[in-house]
Amino acid sequence: MQGQKELEILGATLEKLQRNFGYPIHETDINYNSLEKVLSDVANKMGDNYPYFDPNYAGQMLKPPHPIARMAYTLAMHINPNNHALDGGRASSAMEKEAVADIAKMFGWDEHIGHLTGGGTMANMEALWIARKIHPDKIVVASEMAHYTHERISEVVGLGFSKVSCDQLGRMDLEALEDLLKTKNVGTVVATLGTTGTGSVDPLTKILALQKKYHFRIHVDAAYGGYFKLAENLDPETADQYANIHHADSIVIDPHKHGLQPYGCGCIIFKDALVGGYYQHDSPYTYFSSAELHLGEISLECSRAGAAAVALWATMKYFPIIPKGEFAQGLEKCHEAALKLYNLIENDETSISLFKPEIDIVVWAPKGDSLSSISNKSSDVFEKAAKKGVHLALIKIPVKLLSSSWNDVEKDQDYVTCLRSCLMKHEHFDWVDHIWKTIKDVSH
Repeated sequence: MQGQKELEILGATLEKLQRNFGYPIHETDINYNSLEKVLSDVANKMGDNYPYFDPNYAGQMLKPPHPIARMAYTLAMHINPNNHALDGGRASSAMEKEAVADIAKMFGWDEHIGHLTGGGTMANMEALWIARKIHPDKIVVASEMAHYTHERISEVVGLGFSKVSCDQLGRMDLEALEDLLKTKNVGTVVATLGTTGTGSVDPLTKILALQKKYHFRIHVDAAYGGYFKLAENLDPETADQYANIHHADSIVIDPHKHGLQPYGCGCIIFKDALVGGYYQHDSPYTYFSSAELHLGEISLECSRAGAAAVALWATMKYFPIIPKGEFAQGLEKCHEAALKLYNLIENDETSISLFKPEIDIVVWAPKGDSLSSISNKSSDVFEKAAKKGVHLALIKIPVKLLSSSWNDVEKDQDYVTCLRSCLMKHEHFDWVDHIWKTIKDVSH
C-alpha cells in the first residue's frame, strides 16, 4: 500500500510539475472538508475487496501496480492528457511511442507499428480487425483454451471462428489444427503464449512450420504471458516458443498484468508498419495544431488515458525490460514459485496436479474417488483457505485434458473443478510454504 515516503515524493514532483506551467494546476475553490469525508467513505467501501496486494492472495490475475507506476499515473492525472492526438497529450504520446517501441524490441522487432489500448480485449480486437481487412473471407482459429473473447471478437468484426482442440498440457493440438487448415479457409491462427486458465504456451514453432505450407497469418495473444520472453529459467521447449515470437504478424501484451501497471493498459503491435494504412480516416473537427502522425490515426479507440502511457514509461525507465535485469529476475522468481508449489503438490499423497506449470500458473486438486467428489473438495478448500486469509481460485477442467494420473478417478461428470493459483508476485516464492501449509491445514 502507499506509504508516507511515496506521498512525500509525489508532493515534491507535483510542485515541480506546477512550476513548469507557472501557475497552480488545480482550482483553489475546493471544500476540503467535504472532499475528505467523501474520500473516507471511498476508503471504507474499497475495504470490501480481496487483499490483492498481499502475497497470501494467490488466486486470480490481480496484483497492485508498482509505486513508480502509481506515482507517475497520479502525477499525470493532474493534467489528464488524452493520447488520442498530440494536441491532447503531446508529452504522453511521445512517452507512449517510446514505451511501445521498447516492448516491440523485447519481442525482436526494430520496425513495428502499435500503441497502447484500454486492455487486452481491445488490443486483440484490433489484431483481428486487421486480420479481417487482410483476409475478409477467411476465418480465425484459436485453441479451446484460448481466451473466450477471440470468438466474441471474431463475431463483432464479422469473421468466422473455429476452436482447435488442445492436448493434455492445455496447448493447441497440431493435428487438430492441420485438419482445420485442410478443410476450412483459415486466414489467421491465434497462438496463445500463456493461457489465462492454465498458463499453457501454444507450440508456436510448429505452427510456424504449418504456416509455410498453408499461408495464414499468426497472431500471438501474449496478454498474460508475454513478459516471460525475458525469463531465462523456463523449460527449453517453452523458451523456444518465446524465442520465435518475432516471426508472428501481430502480438498483444498486457502491461497491466506482469508489467506492474494499473488497469487498463494493453498493447497491440504489428510487425508490418504498412497495416497502418487500414486505419486511415478523416475527422474534420478533431485536431489541427500538429501535422505529425498521432496515435489516434493508428488506433480504433479515440480518447485514451495518457496517464497510462506516462506510468508505463516511468516503470520501464525504473525497470528496463531486458534479460537478466531486475524486472526479468522478478518474472523468473514467479516461475520458481510456481515450480515450488507444483513440487509440493507432486510430493503430497492427498493431492493431484494437472500438469507442470510452464510459467506461473498452477492447477491442482485434492484427491478423490470421482470428479464430483474432487470438485466438491476443491470448492471446500477454496472457501476454508479464504477464511484463513489465503486466497486461491477455481477452474473447471474438461475431462479430455486429464492425464493418465487421473485414470483411477471415476469420470461421473464432464469436467472437474480444480484449485488454481496465479503466482504473479515475485514475493510469492517466499510465501509458498505458508500458503501450502494453510491449504493442508484446511484440507483435513
